[in-house]
Amino acid sequence: VQLQASGGGLMQAGGSLRLSCVASGGTFNHYEMGWFRQAPGREREFVASITWTGDFTSYASSVKGRFTVTRDNTKNTVYLQMNSLKPEDTAVYYCAAVLGTVANTNPRPDEFDYWGQGTQVTVSS
Repeated sequence: VQLQASGGGLMQAGGSLRLSCVASGGTFNHYEMGWFRQAPGREREFVASITWTGDFTSYASSVKGRFTVTRDNTKNTVYLQMNSLKPEDTAVYYCAAVLGTVANTNPRPDEFDYWGQGTQVTVSS
């Protein structure tokens, strides 16, 4: 499956952005989808994930209550709504997919098999 992320940009602290990730080449509703981010000099870290049904979501503690992950299986798209952005949210954001379900509420990057190219999010103070 191929993933194409978009929606990043420059935003002031306190603002909002919505990232999108469109999947192609696979049966989208068979994949759990995740969002990860990587800041300069830091390891890639988990942000949020959503099961293939959309019934269950998981969030990193650093974004819980501010970010919301959703998916539209009719559009082969997963979204990450980011509110109350902080400068520490600055990173390249990646969407990822894995066939089936990840049995981990704080998954590692290596638990996902397919990756998009990333979209830059920069939050100024």
